Amino acid sequence: MDIRPNHTIYINNINDKVKKEELKRSLYALLSQFGQIVDIVALKTMAMRGQAFVVFKELAAATNALRQLQGFPFYNKPMRIQYAKTDSEVIAKMKGTYGDKEKKKDKKKKAQELVANAAKKPSAVPAVPALSPAVQVPDNPPNHILFLSNLPEETNEMMLSMLFNQFPGFKEVRLVPGKHDISFVEFESDTQAGVAKDALQGFRITATCAMKITYAKK
Repeated sequence: MDIRPNHTIYINNINDKVKKEELKRSLYALLSQFGQIVDIVALKTMAMRGQAFVVFKELAAATNALRQLQGFPFYNKPMRIQYAKTDSEVIAKMKGTYGDKEKKKDKKKKAQELVANAAKKPSAVPAVPALSPAVQVPDNPPNHILFLSNLPEETNEMMLSMLFNQFPGFKEVRLVPGKHDISFVEFESDTQAGVAKDALQGFRITATCAMKITYAKK
């Protein structure tokens, strides 16, 4: 497979029972840890089932995602990832904009400027997880269980597991029945929980909800 590295990665072997919108949210939650995502294309046509294209702003982010998530069990099926054959032309063709690449570049530039200007458009993909150190989250004494709040309505166990299981010592995610905006995540030790807490504090699963993480009360 002699495909040159580029900003777009092609993922297949995805569980095709997953709804398109949930699939895009889950891919975003899983992949945005590697860098800013410009676009995610997942079509539910027969020819494109179980496949997706993810465009990263930085080439290094695409490379890291490809290396680290190769074979990752995504909705119980191992992901198969490779670089897209041509740099985003696949996407241009799929969207029917092949041929007006210059217009597309301008559009992309404008979109990136909007994101940079923190335009509050719900459709704007947020820049790399907004960690705002200015906002201090009041905390409890260290604990191996973390308490998550301010989660968006569509959060599910799968999304949170994908985010937290990249950290050593991860044990499980526990959702709270009837309350979509809070959850608990358990680690083997206080220290391991602390590393994940610091790394994901303020992580945005969606453009509008920055996750708040504290140690659970003992």
